[in-house]
This record gives sequence, structure tokens and C-alpha cells, in this order.
Amino acid sequence: MSVLASYVHGSWVRPDGEGQPLYDAVTGEEIARISSAGIDMRHVLDHGRRVGGPALRQLTFHQRGALLKELATYLRGRREELYELSARTGATLGDAKFDVDGGIAVLFSYSSLARRQLPDDTVYVEGSVEALSKGGSFVGQHLLTPLQGVAVQINAYNFPVWGPLEKFAPAFVAGVPSVVKPATPTAYLTARLAEMIIESGLLPEGALQLVCGGVGDLFHHLAEQDLVSFTGSASTAQRLRTHPSVSQHSVRFNAEADSLNCSILGPDAAPGTAEFDLYVRQLVTEMTVKAGQKCTAIRRALVPDSLLDAVAAAAHDRLAGVVVGNPADPSVRMGALAGLEQREEVRRSLKSLLSAGELVYGDPEHVDVVGADDERGAFLSPILLRADATRDEPHEVEAFGPVSTLIGYRDLDDAVQLAARGRGSLAGSLVTGDPDVAARIVRGIAPWHGRLLVLDQHDAEESTGHGSPLPTLVHGGPGRAGGGEEMGGLRGVAHHMQRTAVQASPRMLSAVTGRWVPGAPRTHGDVHPFRRSLAQLRVGDTVVAGPRTVSLEDIEHFADFTGDTFYAHMDEAAAAANPFFDGRVAHGYLILSFAAGLFVDPAPGPVLANYGIDNLRFLTPVYPGDELTVTLTCKQITPRPGDYGEVRWDAQVTKQDGSVVASYDLLTMVAKQWSR
Repeated sequence: MSVLASYVHGSWVRPDGEGQPLYDAVTGEEIARISSAGIDMRHVLDHGRRVGGPALRQLTFHQRGALLKELATYLRGRREELYELSARTGATLGDAKFDVDGGIAVLFSYSSLARRQLPDDTVYVEGSVEALSKGGSFVGQHLLTPLQGVAVQINAYNFPVWGPLEKFAPAFVAGVPSVVKPATPTAYLTARLAEMIIESGLLPEGALQLVCGGVGDLFHHLAEQDLVSFTGSASTAQRLRTHPSVSQHSVRFNAEADSLNCSILGPDAAPGTAEFDLYVRQLVTEMTVKAGQKCTAIRRALVPDSLLDAVAAAAHDRLAGVVVGNPADPSVRMGALAGLEQREEVRRSLKSLLSAGELVYGDPEHVDVVGADDERGAFLSPILLRADATRDEPHEVEAFGPVSTLIGYRDLDDAVQLAARGRGSLAGSLVTGDPDVAARIVRGIAPWHGRLLVLDQHDAEESTGHGSPLPTLVHGGPGRAGGGEEMGGLRGVAHHMQRTAVQASPRMLSAVTGRWVPGAPRTHGDVHPFRRSLAQLRVGDTVVAGPRTVSLEDIEHFADFTGDTFYAHMDEAAAAANPFFDGRVAHGYLILSFAAGLFVDPAPGPVLANYGIDNLRFLTPVYPGDELTVTLTCKQITPRPGDYGEVRWDAQVTKQDGSVVASYDLLTMVAKQWSR
């Protein structure tokens, strides 16, 4: 039987010795062996720091995003093989798609984020410029740069594709190489995924390494710039989090651990309502998808006391239709657990839960199996329990399988308190058609949850469901759930970067960030900036235009033309009574229109389109007779794929006394090249 190879320091390496056997979850057949014996963990980390990190940091966010898109497309074309291999983990085709397609979708999502929300640069400038002095000669801003270490990921067995890709994508976008350590029972699937990624030839060498087997002494060699992302049990998370190297070097440690997630049925959702049916359907789905082996699965079903019997009966009937067995059989809805060891662990947890309640459905020791041997395969019946709310066990013990417990609550306050007894969860859900119930429950349980779904008949069709993580939102939870956030759009990327406050003069800050900063030098050339292509334009290029006098006739014409006859523009006495004005004032959008008329260069040229305004503020009233001048400065240049890029302009409209009338960022699309 072959031993899984690891991909480290640029080559595939077979470990020393025979290794530990890995078994098919359905047939019990040995399919591979695993070991990391003989792998030099110091060398693994060093290779990531010396080779992978520098190669990634040479690429811009946009270039990394483009590579992720290519990789996602490459993997999508080979996902059938991953589906087929997933069946050996006990996964049905639906389970496999949840894992495989979900992981590939994460790559696509972060690719889009990198190209749309991040600059075509190697650093990210965060937030606005902060004035640090009265005269404006001393300013500050936050700058994010990639950490120069390695992102070590320790994964769980339940999502052998999605789990590694979820951690890899934000690290890659940030410019940090990854070392992937899959969980042992399903490591053969992660290993094949890694083989595909390496075979693609798309990634810089060192951007991804794979260690199959134990971590050995890897943690001993962690340093200040490294990160660890962990998914697994709370006890293991605590042991790793307190490792001397982690604490001594302040290694960033993100954990996703145990989670007794709850789903609450609103008191309005009685039998016969759409919400009642949604609740029961979601509960059974969460129990049976991946055989309940999801860190976000519903473990506690909190139901009004008056609806307990109805929910129990409806869930029982629905569970009775779930066919358990070999995922290769098309009639099967729930496959096996990841292995016999996992099944026995669930059975041990069930003994504790049964001491606090009673069975509603299922038999922990027996299940009718289709197309497989129920002794050799790791099969378990779906188990629905019913427990008294006062017992501690349902709020303390997690049976990581197709197991959930019905618990009654008296009123909304009681439901909030019961949810909090989980001491921190990754995900929770509320099924209700009552907005007041939604507001009270969500606000009450939010401090204990990383993510909450409010499900009703209006969002049910498009909702991704109780436990489905989304790359744009955080995936993690407080307290017992580990206190981490594995995903979350820019949050996930920023986790792999160092935020540094840069304090400098406007001139120096502009040089560091690559963005024009108020107070930095402006360049007044002979050529209008709108006549310059993206290749010719420079940050700081400026045009000053005006003045233009605003007349009472202008104001009245604009009011008549647009229909905006707000009293401050048309009624002298009413305007003067307004605490902000001394009389009739010009429309804000009239000011913007006049400003555009002053700075625009009308002939065809490299400026292709105006596509928006950001951060608009009207700061000083404009009265008839005031004179307007506009100063337009190139603030930021962002090339885009194709023949054009985005230019952000700083626009300042002032009047004759120098006071700022309006301030905003103008966004234009500009051709990369332009020939007159």
C-alpha cells in the first residue's frame, strides 16, 4: 500500500517507514498510508520564507487574483475526480459538491476581491489620511504589508477540499505562502487536491507546500512573522495555542473549534406556516449533509414549549425518509462518517446526551444500510434527541455526527439565554416570520455567534442555509468556537498582513503610499491631465480652473430645469431663517455641475468615462455673486485588465475667500494608451 507523499521544498517526498493506514469510510478497505517521518520541518518553513514569500511579494494583488482565477478554473475542470475520491470519505455526491465546489468558489471569490477591492500594488493603504498637526505638515495613515513568514494551516477531516482552500486563498492574495497539513482520516483527498494544484504549474514555487502526517517539530520552528490557522477540537487548539514558540514569538493563531450551534424556531412559526416547514427541513438537512460532520451543523434545536411535539413528529417523519448507505447508490441521502474511530467517538458522546434526554428518532447501535456492510463501513443512523432545557449535557457535549437535540424554551428571553449556554458558536439561525422576534433574538444572541441566519419564506429560495460559510463574511466565532475568523473578505486578507501607522509629511506619505495626499506637491503642466493616457499620467498632476460667478439666475434656472425647488434655493426669508444659511443658496449639484464645466477637457481623449463620485461633502454655502474655483488633482492610478484603468481625482471647490465649498473624489476610466 502506497504511503502519501508530501510536497516540500520544491519536490515530492516519500516519508520514512510504513506509516499509519487510512481506510475507506464505506468499505473499511485500506487505501493508503500516511506519515511525515523524515521530513525536515525547519527546512519546510525556511523554503516558504526564502522562496515562496519573495516570489509572492513580487506580484501585485491583481496578479495574485488573476492566478487564483486561473487555478479555480483549472480545478473546476477536474472536479469530477475529486467527487469520485470524496465517496471514499463517506460523502454523497451532494456532500462532495458542497466541499469541492465550495472550495473552488472561495478561490473565485478571493480572485474577484483582489482585482476589484485591492489596488494593482503590493501594499494596501487603509482608511483616510489623519491630520496630526494644526498646520497640516504632519499626517498619518495605515499601511498594510504582507507578513514575511509562512501561513501554517492545520485542517479538520470533514472538509478536505474546502477547508484547505478557505485558508489558502486569503493568504495567497495577501502574499503569504502556505503549508497545508491535512487531517489524517481524509488526507488522501487533500493530497490529490495538492497534486492538481502543483501539476497546474500556475503558482510560484514555495507558495504552497503539503505535509501529510503529523506536524512533528514544526511548531518549534515558528517565528514572529508566521501564522497558524487551526480547525479541530478545542482541546487541541488550546494545546497548540499555548505552544512555547507561539506565545514567545506572538505568532498569530486563528482557531475554529467546537461549536454547539443552535437553530431557534420563532413562536409565530406554528404548524401550517411556511416557516415551520422551513425549520424542520433545515434541521434534517443539517443533520444529514456530510453525515452531520460539519462544524456549523445544528446541534441544539430550540423550539417553543408549545411546539415541541409538533416539531418532533414532523422531524421524525422526515428523517424516516433518509436512506443511509453507500454514496454510489443514487437512492442514498446520507453516507458514512469519516471512519470507524469517528463513529465510536459519536457513540460515546451520545451516551452522555441520552442520560439527559430521550430518543425521538434513530438507534445509536443499528442502522439499515443500502449497498454496503454496516459493520465494515462507518455508518450511523441520524439521531434526534429531546432534552430538558435545565440539563447541562446538550449545552456541553458535541456529538460530531448526524445528531441534534430538541430543547424547549418558555419565551424569547429564555431562548436567548439557552443559546448563550453554548458559550460561543460559529453559526446560529432563527426561523421566523415576525420582524420583532427577529430583532430581539438576533440582538440578544449576536455576542455569542460569529454568523447568524434569519430565515423566512422571503429569503428561503435564495438562502445558502444555516451553516454555509461565504467567503465575503466572517467564518469563526467567540468563546468555545475558538475566537477566530478564517474568512471575511478583506478581513481574511488583512489577517495575513501587518498594519503599520506611517507618520510623515504629506510629501513623504504620498511617496510611501503611491497616492496623492492633501498638502503634497502638485504638478501643474502645460498639458491638461485629461489629455494624458494612463501611461503618461502621474500622481499629483493638477489642473486649476475658474473662477465662475454664480448668479441668482443660475440658481433659478437650475431649479426650474431640474424641478428641485427646495425652499433654501427659492425663498429668501425661509432660507434666512434656516440656521445654516443667511439667504438663498446655490444647489449642491449645481456647484458640482459648474465644477465639471470648469475642469473638463471636452474633446475626445484618453478619459473614457466618469463612473462615480466618492466622499462628497458640501462644506460652505454658496450665495449669488460668489465665485467658484476648482482644483483637480490625480490622487490614485489603478490599472485594470484590458485597455483602461481607474483614476481617482481629488476635487476641491473653493470660493473667493479660499473657503472650501465642496470636496469629493472623482472617478474616471482612462485609456492606458492614446494616440492623438
